[in-house]
Amino acid sequence: MVTENKRSIDLNCFKLMLLSLLVRLCIACFISCSAFGLHAQEIEARAYSNAPIGMNFITGGIAQAKSGSYKLTTEAINLTHVLDVAGQSGRLTLVLPYSELSGTGTAGGQTLNASAEGLSDPMIKASVNLYGAPALTVSEFQNYQQDLIIGASIAATIPWGKYNSNQIVNVGGNRSLIQPGFGASQAVGPWRFELAGMATIYTNNTSFMGSNTLSQNPVYSGETHVIYYLPNTAWISADATYFTGGQTYVNGFPVGGAQENWRFGSTFSYPIDKHNSIRLSGSKGVYSRTDTSYNALGISWQFRWGGG
Repeated sequence: MVTENKRSIDLNCFKLMLLSLLVRLCIACFISCSAFGLHAQEIEARAYSNAPIGMNFITGGIAQAKSGSYKLTTEAINLTHVLDVAGQSGRLTLVLPYSELSGTGTAGGQTLNASAEGLSDPMIKASVNLYGAPALTVSEFQNYQQDLIIGASIAATIPWGKYNSNQIVNVGGNRSLIQPGFGASQAVGPWRFELAGMATIYTNNTSFMGSNTLSQNPVYSGETHVIYYLPNTAWISADATYFTGGQTYVNGFPVGGAQENWRFGSTFSYPIDKHNSIRLSGSKGVYSRTDTSYNALGISWQFRWGGG
């Protein structure tokens, strides 16, 4: 027998919730696909690569995603440190995003004006190369030639982003995402062929549109990248990702359906000098079962230092 709380959610409310979830999926997906984030629809080339231990990277950039009339702009700072993990290289990364969302949609014959701005949920990621990426100093790294690299990672968001339980759309999730991942990178001359997979596990949001509980099944994704290095160490990649799952529930009732999406994109990185580089990225949704596809463009600047 359903509870009184469940009965209180009528059909129109469910429709509004569904639209809200679709918008929030665009938010989460975009923050992930940019060069400075990682969520369910991430397209991240060179996630498993080698670098000298002690090296530090700081990346700042801006990216914009559009889905229908919705537009999400995110500025972010990404901090990464390379370290020695049992003789192989590993990385610790912190991502600090700030987002602005605007757009208009309809649900149940009602107009929904989406507007939100503020700090989004920070992300922490730890990755380690299990094979093929030895921990090397800067001088030792000069003679390093990649063959096969196999690595694993774990990432999580911290629900510190701006969230209002009385507001349908927010830039903070009021829940955490945990992402275990595994991948490999094979070098063939100037080419790199990468394949990776991950699962995105969601905790519950118990303050969804008041005191309702939003829960979600895991999203499972796979991605591949074909990367070509130019003689000046600039590189360009062709990227693709597929993900499925993620059925959402409000107070135990299913809302919408499971996701199934394909995205394609490209990334270009150009070194300005030995410390600075600029990166351009773009991606496009080519198929979406739940109509949550979006297009995104981004630009970022990276400064690196350290390593001895």
